[in-house]
Amino acid sequence: MATILIVEDEKPINELIRRSLQTVGHRCISVYDGQAAVDELARNEYDLLLLDIMLPELGGYEVFEKNTRTPTIFLTARDGLSDRVKGLTMGADDYMIKPFEMLELLARVDAVLRRTMKASANESFELDDVRIDFGSRIIYCDHQSVEYTPREFELLEALVRNRNIALSREKLLELAWGYDYEGDTRTVDVHIQKIRKKFGLENRIKTVYKLGYRLEV
Repeated sequence: MATILIVEDEKPINELIRRSLQTVGHRCISVYDGQAAVDELARNEYDLLLLDIMLPELGGYEVFEKNTRTPTIFLTARDGLSDRVKGLTMGADDYMIKPFEMLELLARVDAVLRRTMKASANESFELDDVRIDFGSRIIYCDHQSVEYTPREFELLEALVRNRNIALSREKLLELAWGYDYEGDTRTVDVHIQKIRKKFGLENRIKTVYKLGYRLEV
């Protein structure tokens, strides 16, 4: 997983972001003003920078200009078109407007990291007797590769990347099938049952009553 610097002066929001990212396995450092961010980036390397624009000491745009080498997602309440265009044309990887859903932030963080992390081709995840190599898209169970359908892989990947978080059936459809999928949510139930049996994850993929599923790690 990635090492992420969170630069947000509102401490409750900073803490919520940090806890959400740590839940799915990322290592996070929090700072609360622009100058502290510049100092931290000078001392340490980060895989991703989550950067508020309106900050004490130095604004987010100034912080970004001093450190363009770190992939960056701007987080801001400034929702004007000119602000979004400025942030993206400066070279930021994404721009999120407050308030936002944590699941959306996790998805966007994951998308940026996939594009930017040098080690992404070698990224893997292990749980019990299962190992997933995301770069090669090979899944091993008891050290033996297991056959799967493309949809099973996408669904399992969505659960892994959002582990310990309850995901609704609708959200799993969106993550694994795409925004334009118009099928029945019972499709998710069928695929979950197949994944549980195929990879021995009956005790790991939990049913969340009246919502969906959660991969417990």
